[in-house]
Amino acid sequence: MSTATGHTQAIRASRVIGTNVYNTEGQHIGSIEDVMLDKTSNNIMFAVIGFGGFLGIGEKYHAIPWSALDYEKNQEGYVVPFTREQLEAAPSHDIDELTGSDGKAARDASYDYYKVQPYWY
Repeated sequence: MSTATGHTQAIRASRVIGTNVYNTEGQHIGSIEDVMLDKTSNNIMFAVIGFGGFLGIGEKYHAIPWSALDYEKNQEGYVVPFTREQLEAAPSHDIDELTGSDGKAARDASYDYYKVQPYWY
């Protein structure tokens, strides 16, 4: 079954990881490093986007609400409706912080910052 934008509802996580992410201006932001799953509600908590580093040094990880990503076939990547400045000012974490408090601290900060409707309400 397809979504409203014509994309399929099911996708393998292995296909998502490593996919480039762009903002609406077409600027390359980073790539999807991982996807955090909420086991108790069977939802995707957020995508982990890595950017800001060089060869893995100094890279910051950002929790982006999954619903904010839209795959663009022409770009062969995901597009988020945020500017580079918004993304750079967003809460960032080291990779271990993303799973602290069962991921809820990073999830809540992300949904609050980007003003995305939480899936858990």
